[in-house]
Amino acid sequence: MKKLLQITLALSAVFGALAAQAQDVKVGETKVAMCIGCHGIPGYQASFPEVHKVPMIAGQNAKYIVAALQAYAKGDRKHPTMRGIASSLSDKDMADVAAFYEQQAKLPAAAESVTAAPADVAALLTKGACVSCHGVNFSKPIDPSYPKLAGQHADYLTVALKSYKADKTATVGRSNAIMAGQIKQFSNAELKVIASYIGSLPTELATVPQSKFR
Repeated sequence: MKKLLQITLALSAVFGALAAQAQDVKVGETKVAMCIGCHGIPGYQASFPEVHKVPMIAGQNAKYIVAALQAYAKGDRKHPTMRGIASSLSDKDMADVAAFYEQQAKLPAAAESVTAAPADVAALLTKGACVSCHGVNFSKPIDPSYPKLAGQHADYLTVALKSYKADKTATVGRSNAIMAGQIKQFSNAELKVIASYIGSLPTELATVPQSKFR
């Protein structure tokens, strides 16, 4: 009887966790009003710190979205608009929003491997050890707190990569010792080549149009 009770309690915990996760997705949908003005418009462009398409976040790893929001809130990622938004969110808000966006795209999983990069691009990827963290198809990072990159807007990826070189400025830059160490090996032109290749790959990411009137 005692063992049966333990099993019952364990199953209740599992099903409770699953129910909470499902509820988080639904609750998260009610908390994205500040997000949809940029992330819910296909092709929408930002102008800071330079003109680039706003990143696709539908289908992105929830743990990465939370990690990014926390970095903006703490100032490890410097972006005035994103810091203002992230600072207004509780940990629960971030988790709910992230859960919603992770499941929003509902695209098929990317293939486990991709067509080999051209030799010059492959050399840059090897130099940066990109595959070791982001996966051979750039959609299966080794840790879900790392982003899916394949198919992301190339101009955004270029800006994001360059930002690791600018971590000492007041309003622009990202503080991440691993990324900074890798990125500072490259010229901006080389970063653009890397971003263009990764942006051309099959993706699990999307921008899902959403009405501002909710």
